Amino acid sequence: MTTEFPAPAPGLRARKKQRTRDELLRAALELFTSQGYEETTVDEISEAVQVSQRTFFRHFSSKEDAAFRVQDLIESHFVTTVSGRPPGEAPLEAMRRAVLDAWNTVGEAIEALVPLELHMRTYQLIESTPSLLATHMRRSADLEEVLARVIAEREGLDVDEDPRPRLVVAAFSGVMRMTGRRWGAGNEATVESIREITAAYLDRFESALAADWHRG
Repeated sequence: MTTEFPAPAPGLRARKKQRTRDELLRAALELFTSQGYEETTVDEISEAVQVSQRTFFRHFSSKEDAAFRVQDLIESHFVTTVSGRPPGEAPLEAMRRAVLDAWNTVGEAIEALVPLELHMRTYQLIESTPSLLATHMRRSADLEEVLARVIAEREGLDVDEDPRPRLVVAAFSGVMRMTGRRWGAGNEATVESIREITAAYLDRFESALAADWHRG
């Protein structure tokens, strides 16, 4: 007589899949930051979690996909926050408030995936690894286009006819890149620290655009 065991409940299966994905992500980032991105293989990541290479590719399309998974979360959270800002806010103010509000809420989401300190080390790795930095810059350009379209929609403009949405987003993104580099070069891996740096840089942004830099 064959004994048939009931299949795991969908909720249990989903939780197991999520746990495996989270373990693979953390193992990948730990290996990338300890021995180098180029030097790490998918086999090593899989072995660290005791799963097959095939299982890794069920969750990630590539090593690069794993390297940027947390950044995907942060960027998606920011775009959603910009989209939800009150319609009466000027574009630059909407993005400013959105990025500061996003840092108030995204820390917990990051910590649900990996320790914030590990994310900081990964960000430093991205900035110092040519292949990852090139991808990071390309992704930044893609994000700028998404944001420009969000801003254009908020303002009732045609993004392909009016250059202002892309211009304001490009300027804002420049400040964000400086903020990220400053945070990545520091030693304080906290949401509070990056929020403080972001606020300080944005507070100086408008004065940087002034014709006379000596007026306060």
